[in-house]
Amino acid sequence: MQLTAPASRRTGIRDTDGMAVASFILGLLGLLVLNLFLGPIAIVLASVALWRGTERRGRALLGLGLGVADLLVLAAFMEFDSTISWSF
Repeated sequence: MQLTAPASRRTGIRDTDGMAVASFILGLLGLLVLNLFLGPIAIVLASVALWRGTERRGRALLGLGLGVADLLVLAAFMEFDSTISWSF
């Protein structure tokens, strides 16, 4: 007995497109807050979206770049401040 319909190819494409957009948004937010958590999540989502062949390749690449930038900003502020967190 099957309770749900099998996933179609279109559903998979929408999922990967959503991952690409989510990685972009999380990477962008990570530049401002919680970059220790949001940066790696953006990197993983972008990598999975690219690996699955998203149609929004540009957004996934931006999300990947922003996720890496989140971690670089965190490392720079940690070096400057000698703490694990930073504030304005």
